[in-house]
Amino acid sequence: MTGQFDGKVALVTGASSGIGRATAIAFARVGAKVVAASRRIAEGEETVRYIQEAGGEAIFVQTDVSSAAEVEALVNKTVDTYGRLDCACNNAGRAVFRPLIEMPEEDWNQMFDVNLKGMWLCLKYEISTMLKQEGGAIVNIASVAGVIGTAGATAYSATKGGVIALTRSAAIEYAKYGIRLNIISPGSIETDMLATVPTDLLAQVAAAHPVGRIGKPEEVAEAVVWLCSDVASFITGHNMIIDGGYTAQ
Repeated sequence: MTGQFDGKVALVTGASSGIGRATAIAFARVGAKVVAASRRIAEGEETVRYIQEAGGEAIFVQTDVSSAAEVEALVNKTVDTYGRLDCACNNAGRAVFRPLIEMPEEDWNQMFDVNLKGMWLCLKYEISTMLKQEGGAIVNIASVAGVIGTAGATAYSATKGGVIALTRSAAIEYAKYGIRLNIISPGSIETDMLATVPTDLLAQVAAAHPVGRIGKPEEVAEAVVWLCSDVASFITGHNMIIDGGYTAQ
């Protein structure tokens, strides 16, 4: 595993499956040393094993991104192990889909703690480290649900809309320090979130996309790596929508 990211260090949260796992593997494939973080230990360690078996270098750090202490420890572990932090993909998230008036307060709070507060905490400690290095690139994973209205996903949509606004503002705030921040808003992707959807409903979801299918985690991962690469050096504050044309309708 060698390439344009040789010598660089990439941190990926929510790396136990789906987009996070695919992104960790994609970073390793182009030469980055990877820190894979997630709450789920077995799955996170499996991601690291995939990378190592393919000749890459990676470590796993169990992390709950809603905890300031754990996020700080994650970033510190990254620097202690590899000496720096060049790229980050903040992907960890939680989703509960219910009508607005049926959403339990506990689920509402947990989604905001993970999806929005967790995103802020990751940025806080990642940017603090990147400021010392005078540069870095971060991609935050939002959702098309944060761009368009989605019935039954009011709380989830609110958190993802918050991620978009948070990232854009941070991009402006830290552009002069050589730190780029961008967003990817995926549409329907083959992840754990869709695994429980009935087959007939899944077919309807696929048909709703002009390309006629659901996206693959690897398609999002490649975009993350590209946005973190030097060829995207003039891009910051951008929300890249990867949804098979869904929001273009």
